[in-house]
Order: sequence, then C-alpha cells, then structure tokens
Amino acid sequence: MTRFVSDLLFLLEELIVEHRKLLGVLQRQTDAMKALDLPLMENLRTQQEAIRQRIRQIDHRRRAVMQQLAKAHRCSGEMTLSAVAEHDPASGPALLEKRQILRDLAAEIAMKSNVAGQLAGAVLGHLNTAVKLIASAVRNAGVYTRNGIPRVGPRIGAMEAVA
Repeated sequence: MTRFVSDLLFLLEELIVEHRKLLGVLQRQTDAMKALDLPLMENLRTQQEAIRQRIRQIDHRRRAVMQQLAKAHRCSGEMTLSAVAEHDPASGPALLEKRQILRDLAAEIAMKSNVAGQLAGAVLGHLNTAVKLIASAVRNAGVYTRNGIPRVGPRIGAMEAVA
C-alpha cells in the first residue's frame, strides 16, 4: 500500500467520523425544533457550521491526495475511488467499503436536512398566519359587536373633511 492510499484511507475515515457527528447534530436540531428550544437550536446551528467547515477541509485534502495518486498512476483528469481500488487491489475493498459508508451517511444527512427544512417551513407558516391575524386585528381595531365582528365607524364625507 502506498503512502497516498494510506493517506486516502485515513481521510475517508475522518470524513466518516465528521459525517456521523453531523448526523447526530441534525437529529438533535430536529428535536430542538420540535420543542422550540431557541438557544439550543442556535448552538446546534453553530456546531453544524463548524462540522461542515471541517468536512470541507478534509475533502480539500482528499482531493489533493487524489491528484497525487492520479499523477503517480499517470492518469489524466481526476481519479475516482474505483480506479484507485483497481490500481491497489490490497486496499481496494477497504476503499470501496468506506465509499459506501459515506454514501449512506450522505443520503441519511440529506433526508434529515429535508425533514428539518420542512419542519422549519411549517413553523414559519404558522408564525406567518399568526402575524396576519394580529395585523388584521390591529387594522380593524375599534368597537366590536356581540358576535365578535368589528363595527366600522361612520366615514367622513368629502364636505366634512374640507370644513
């Protein structure tokens, strides 16, 4: 196993760890959203951003290792994990296994993010309705009838406005 392949295996393992952390934070964020715990939601959003930043850094290093592998194997363009697995049969199964784990984690993260987005959209929809009702009540402030319908005061005519 070459140094580049061992580095790649290490980076893939780091990506798996970070993706698992992100999945856990997303689950806790969904729970916090259901409980409307705003300080916890803000804390979890900050944690998500930090995890996503680490994932970007690790992925940047992974891309650099993949470019080094492509140069070592004299491949034009970007090399895939499948191609690396073919060139290095000893570590091929481990590479493909880690790739599959990352794919599964990414799919689960996408699903959790979608659920969190839908939940946030539903909460915002309810808040929007409440604000509209409050604005309507403020706009129609005044005397109400026994049935709860606002009674509009007499309008002034053009002649009365001039006088």
